Amino acid sequence: MPELPEVETMVRGIRSHVIDRVIENIVMCPNDFKPISVVPRLPQLRKKLIGHRFVEVRRLGKRIVFDLSDQSNLVIEPRMTGLMVLSDPPDVNHLRIQISFRSSGNFDSLWFWDRRGLGTVTWLEPGRLQEKLGSRSLGPDALDFDVERWIECCGMTSREIKVLLLDQKTVAGIGNIYASEILHRAGIHPSRPANSLNSNSIDKIAAAVRSVLLKAIECEGSTLGDGTYRNALNQNGSYQNEHRVYLREGQNCLSCHKGEIKRIVQAQRSTFFCSNCQKERK
Repeated sequence: MPELPEVETMVRGIRSHVIDRVIENIVMCPNDFKPISVVPRLPQLRKKLIGHRFVEVRRLGKRIVFDLSDQSNLVIEPRMTGLMVLSDPPDVNHLRIQISFRSSGNFDSLWFWDRRGLGTVTWLEPGRLQEKLGSRSLGPDALDFDVERWIECCGMTSREIKVLLLDQKTVAGIGNIYASEILHRAGIHPSRPANSLNSNSIDKIAAAVRSVLLKAIECEGSTLGDGTYRNALNQNGSYQNEHRVYLREGQNCLSCHKGEIKRIVQAQRSTFFCSNCQKERK
């Protein structure tokens, strides 16, 4: 579930507690669940990390990038249920990796927790980050898109606009929750072909992307009913209280108070929209 706001919240939550601290050890936490992907294998990874420092922590799309003192990078992709936490994970059974620190700080360790085991941990030697996650594999960050870029991207494809928003090679960071919320705020039906949108509609989408994502970051993300998502200090996000359409199928629209929230499936993902605010073009 972690999307741009949740990953940005993780990065902001852990940054001040891990930068400039010497890595003392990295271990796999024992469990009986599906193992996560770790590249290289743990013995080699320990040799690459121990004794080095994190000099920066940043977000790249929906990934967390740790810049190391030897100019290599550790990239963690939380995917559906991964979390980076400093204390009190949702449970100890799904802890995957512990990175412990030698130097003093408020927290002795940084943990990667993942319920489904879909997350990945990858070490990249100096200079490989751009090759691995550069513009050929990952589009510009959603918060860096301007109207002109949206006009260009929409004009190049007849794909449904919701599907385009989810394409990480086109625009990085927007996931399923926020794509539905963005299109509702913009008043655009999710099935509209991207190249059918006029400049006014694209202006609305561009504005909605920024307003929804920035507000979600301010609220530290969305914690849904399963309680999976937590910030780095095991606290809930609050943006779920701002959702207008997501998971509200069959309920009245909170914006127009007339339409009913509908659910359709696009690219194997659930999409929620208002039948009145987001009317489909005939």
